Amino acid sequence: MRSMAAGLLPVGMGVGPVVSMMVVPKSNLRPWYQPLVFTLHPSLSHNNSTNRSLRRCNANSLSSEAEGDVFSVITSSNRSQVDYLGQSTKGDLNLNSGLNGATLEGPIQEVAKAEAQEAEHLLQQLGIGGPFSTRHSPRGIFCSRTLNLRSISAIGYDMDYTLMHYNVMAWEGRAYDYCMDNLKNMGFPVDGLAFDPELVIRGLVIDKEKGNLVKADRFGYVKRAMHGTSMLSTREMSEIYGRELVDLRKESRWVFLNTLFSVSEAVAYMQMVDRLDEGIIAAELGPLDYKGLYKAVGKALFTAHVEGQLKTEIMSKPELFVELDPELPLALLDQKEAGKRLLLITNSDYHYTNKMMQHSFNRFLPNDMSWRDLFDMVIVSARKPEFFQMSHPLYEVVTGEGLMRPCFKASPGGLYSGGSAQMVESSLGIHGDEILYVGDHIYTDVSQSKVHLRWRTALICRELEEEYSALIRSQGHRALLVELISQKEVVGGLFNQLRLALQRRTMDRPAQTLAATNMDDKELTESIQKLLIVMQKLDEKIAPMLEADGEHFNRRWGFISRAGLWDKSHLMRQIEKYADIYTSRVSNFLQYTPFMYFHAQEQSLAHDSYSFHGPRVDKLDEGNGNRYSL
Repeated sequence: MRSMAAGLLPVGMGVGPVVSMMVVPKSNLRPWYQPLVFTLHPSLSHNNSTNRSLRRCNANSLSSEAEGDVFSVITSSNRSQVDYLGQSTKGDLNLNSGLNGATLEGPIQEVAKAEAQEAEHLLQQLGIGGPFSTRHSPRGIFCSRTLNLRSISAIGYDMDYTLMHYNVMAWEGRAYDYCMDNLKNMGFPVDGLAFDPELVIRGLVIDKEKGNLVKADRFGYVKRAMHGTSMLSTREMSEIYGRELVDLRKESRWVFLNTLFSVSEAVAYMQMVDRLDEGIIAAELGPLDYKGLYKAVGKALFTAHVEGQLKTEIMSKPELFVELDPELPLALLDQKEAGKRLLLITNSDYHYTNKMMQHSFNRFLPNDMSWRDLFDMVIVSARKPEFFQMSHPLYEVVTGEGLMRPCFKASPGGLYSGGSAQMVESSLGIHGDEILYVGDHIYTDVSQSKVHLRWRTALICRELEEEYSALIRSQGHRALLVELISQKEVVGGLFNQLRLALQRRTMDRPAQTLAATNMDDKELTESIQKLLIVMQKLDEKIAPMLEADGEHFNRRWGFISRAGLWDKSHLMRQIEKYADIYTSRVSNFLQYTPFMYFHAQEQSLAHDSYSFHGPRVDKLDEGNGNRYSL
């Protein structure tokens, strides 16, 4: 199917505001596909299946003169540099004026409808999902800010937990073990403790002052909290955080769990908080508070990384720690052959990077290619986030053993250590929104490249797949919960009206409700009491259901993207703020094309739901391609 899809996808998938067609020079053709060019047929009859509006002809039948005259690539020298959505049109292929032999007959709405129906039918025949089908999938790519991939000249990738996905239980479990060994050597009581990956999730925040782990909503209000390894009650949480907001700018207090690498550290810290509360930490370690304890745990884990114990073990048996993804190298290969310059920018050192990339990539690449052949530039020991903020000395890696020599300028195709993002831009002759950077760390990868350089950004969050499935499994639970809340709202509405009626009657004010006119005092009071009991019983049913919401994903913390039934989590707020697109793994790009035009969905407002009160009408949401009912 891929052989046919290569020539067809530009018509059916990811076409943005600019009409795009593709002619591939013969010298650049991949051996397994036959390029196709599309022309519009004059007849648009929908009743005759043989009279299709979409016609195909072999690209070889086009003369070289036609190839030069019919198509042009929009560059910065063209008249219009952005489309009507404000996205760069660099990289788009447009029809030149004076095109002969292709005409449109009829209103554009009819032509477009016929073309869309034909394209959808053809994609189905090829077994390829349409541009909207993948959005309703755990493997979809989700868009926060509209992004035209055709305008992207270079794509940079982080390695750990981005190109390389680790088995969390294996990797973080061993990191935890090394951390605990180091803590034991420092004199801390760690006997009887074991790694519990369910204790924490990405997106939580450590409160170093109070020894707590909290989950906040998008505004910074704490919605769930844990002290040590014990969840706090709603009342305890309110007493501690009722007047406080989580503010990630106050780094002396709050630590955001940006990545899966944070799991082992957070588990170790929360368990040691219990030991501190129990009073069994030796006095020789000094008077420790929760903040000092966090520093000690961080030092123990840092030592494991710096001394290389963990990475040495992983390099010796990568198959125990790395989850291979055969589709990943193919996705990058598509991007490279589409003209994107690929970059690898990782904080890992050369030896570890080379070993892990060989293990994960080389076996899946064609024609004896190696992972190095995919990338136009490789930068190891990048020291992110400083890499995006300032310049560090640049070294070129010149031997397979990793020997380096000082270097003052990077060149395409090179392998380097250190340097800076500005150096990358200078060597490639591109900058800003022409570069897409893909990483798993909200701060180190995504926010810093966005804030300092205005690079376009993509976040990799592997947990999305599990969360998507958990949301599907919890549909019945959430539907019942919403129904109960709606019932309470209706009952509460009547309760409030009766209460107001009684209040007005007591104050000898004119009655403005029917209840105050038709009911005597006893009936009014009894009705109020009955409705109050109903609401109390509903609360008793709703409260534990709210507490259990999201337990299909994590029984303590619920979903990573939500805080409460309807609101977004602090993590989701960070993702929407800094990541233009986000997805569960890099290989998901294979389900799209390197020419995809990602559209951000329409953002709903609080008053939107009150704008439509008419009968049910099916509409097509142009923002995300979904049908919805009014």
